[in-house]
Amino acid sequence: MFDTMTFTKIVGSFCGALLIFLLGKWAADTLYHVGGKHGEEVAVYVIDTGEDDEVVEEVVEEVNFDTLLETADASAGERQWGKCRACHKLEAGENGVGPYLYGVVGRDVGAIDGFNYSGALSEAADVWTVENLYRFLEDPRGWAPGTSMGFAGLSKSDDRANLIAYLATFAD
Repeated sequence: MFDTMTFTKIVGSFCGALLIFLLGKWAADTLYHVGGKHGEEVAVYVIDTGEDDEVVEEVVEEVNFDTLLETADASAGERQWGKCRACHKLEAGENGVGPYLYGVVGRDVGAIDGFNYSGALSEAADVWTVENLYRFLEDPRGWAPGTSMGFAGLSKSDDRANLIAYLATFAD
C-alpha cells in the first residue's frame, strides 16, 4: 500500500504546505509591521502635550533615622534576618561567607580581622552607622559599587529599619 512514491508525495506535500505558510507569514509581517526593531513597540500617533520639554527631577526620600528606629520592630527584623542568615552569623568571631554581624551597628567598616573585605566598602564609609546600614541594605551594589556581596537589597523602608533594630540588639 505505501510504496516509496506515495511516501515521497506525502513528505513533498507537507514541505510545500510549510513553505506556503512561511511565505504567508513573511508577507503579513512585511505588510503590517510598523517601523522599529522587531518586537519593539512604536508609537504610531504622537500627541504633543508639551510635558517632554520639562525636566522631571527625582524626589530624594528624606528619612529621619531617629524616628525610623523608634518605630522599628526588632521581632519583625528577625524575619528579615532569614535573608541574611545564609551568609552571615550573629555569633561574635564566627564568619560565614560574609563577616559576622554581632555588634555591627556602630562598628568600623572592615574591622573584622581575618575576613577579606572588598575594597568598595571602605571607600563608601568608615563606620556602620544606622544611616549607612540603611542605605547599604537598600541597594548594596549601588551604595558600594564593586562590593562582592551578591544580595539584591531590601526594597521596603520598614524592612530595613526592622532589620537594623534587630541587629542592634546583638551588641555588648
